[in-house]
Amino acid sequence: MYINPARDSMPSLTEIIAAIGRYLVYDPDAPLLFSSGTFWALFIVFMPLYGLLRNRVLQMSAFVVAFSLFFYYKCSGWFALLLVSTSLVDWLLSQAMATEGATRSFRRGCVVLSLLSSLSVLAYFKYANFFLWNFHAMLGGNFQPLDLVLPVGISFYTFQSVSYIIDVYKNKVQPARTWLEYAFFLSFFPALVAGPIVRADYFLPQIRQNRHASRNEVYTGLWLIILGVFKKAVIADYIAMYNELIFDAPGAYTGFEALMGIVGYAMQIYCDFSGYSDMAIGLALIMGFRLALNFDFPYKARNISDFWHRWHISLSTWLRDYVYIPLGGNRKGKVRTYVNLMATMLIGGLWHGAAWKFVLWGGVHGAGLAAHKAAAPVLSKIPDNRLMHFTGWLSTMVFVVVLWVFFRADSASDALEIIGSASHGFSVEQLSAFAASRMLWLILMGVTIVSHFLPSDIRERSALWFVGLPWPAKLIIFMLTVQCVLEFRSSEVAPFIYFQF
Repeated sequence: MYINPARDSMPSLTEIIAAIGRYLVYDPDAPLLFSSGTFWALFIVFMPLYGLLRNRVLQMSAFVVAFSLFFYYKCSGWFALLLVSTSLVDWLLSQAMATEGATRSFRRGCVVLSLLSSLSVLAYFKYANFFLWNFHAMLGGNFQPLDLVLPVGISFYTFQSVSYIIDVYKNKVQPARTWLEYAFFLSFFPALVAGPIVRADYFLPQIRQNRHASRNEVYTGLWLIILGVFKKAVIADYIAMYNELIFDAPGAYTGFEALMGIVGYAMQIYCDFSGYSDMAIGLALIMGFRLALNFDFPYKARNISDFWHRWHISLSTWLRDYVYIPLGGNRKGKVRTYVNLMATMLIGGLWHGAAWKFVLWGGVHGAGLAAHKAAAPVLSKIPDNRLMHFTGWLSTMVFVVVLWVFFRADSASDALEIIGSASHGFSVEQLSAFAASRMLWLILMGVTIVSHFLPSDIRERSALWFVGLPWPAKLIIFMLTVQCVLEFRSSEVAPFIYFQF
């Protein structure tokens, strides 16, 4: 009897269903990333269904929330239930604040309950081991860390939760009409795990308007996604492979190699995080929603204040509006202003991670901001010319780039050792040898650095250029980007740096 080997080797229906099931189940070793093929396969399935439901707000919202929660489940497992519970508590308390006859003290109590609920969860998962370790260190005890896993993106959606409840209390925004509407805002998958941090007064009206994306917005969104993928999966992931060598073995490399690792990490974290933001903004735009700009060529900054107006804008404005201004801002004298800046940046540093190196990083940035504000009367008298522009830019970049070492290194002592290595032992031979072995690394670094010296409107102009191309040209650019990702990628897709925050 003849048996067709091709037919005999075909998988059964049970095997196909089992394979799909494995594909849909959370894998802690392979979280869902915007730069992964798995996400784009899911998004290709998502968009046609989303388009069919676009004119029916309730069904569309339910579908987006379900997809967002599934996306978060694929990123962080059953911690998705934590996101659901946070959204329920927030929404119920905001509805209670909006009830007729609610007194000021009752409304204030609702805010306190919401903040305790959100911040206590964040504190437990993110800071419990940090505070317990320091407590035992003071007592001289032997501390065994708690077995805790940090939910992906918890810092981002917690800050959204906090801003929502405070804005409702201050009557800056009307409470979400339904839990589904609030869950849409809090769990919107493009911005869920690494920002930008979305404000309710900016996003809730967009849900209610149910505006469709125009043709130009769809193509602009696609362009932002292409840029983001190139920044993250090509530039950041490739230059990271060398940077890891430097930071994993402090003091083991020459001064020039250490310096290249330091500058390399500054470019890596920019491309990694701004690339994610570009993808998030692009995905949202294709769906008809606008997310605020999160990076504005930060390495163009001429002073530290300008840097924080350009870097992670959604976080810096959040810290300004919900920490710095409530502390008194600059309304209570110079000394109090400096104290408020320090306190705000210390909180910003601790937000980034439960370790003293992040506190140090934030504290020094706070001191830099305070020093810049204190020096403002003197700086205003300095001639406004190219030499001063260059001097301001160079001093700002040295300050920022050196502090990134403390941000990335495993400890403050490792950071000091790397900085010490980079401060001596240079020779022309090192440069030529490095260029011979790391030419592609230098080219990608050069692309990133040069992009910061292009005209400020290059982002808008490049998007208009892409939108105006015929569709075959758009397809070629997209396919070339995919090919670059395949050529440059390592054995596995690297998680985004800010996933850990």
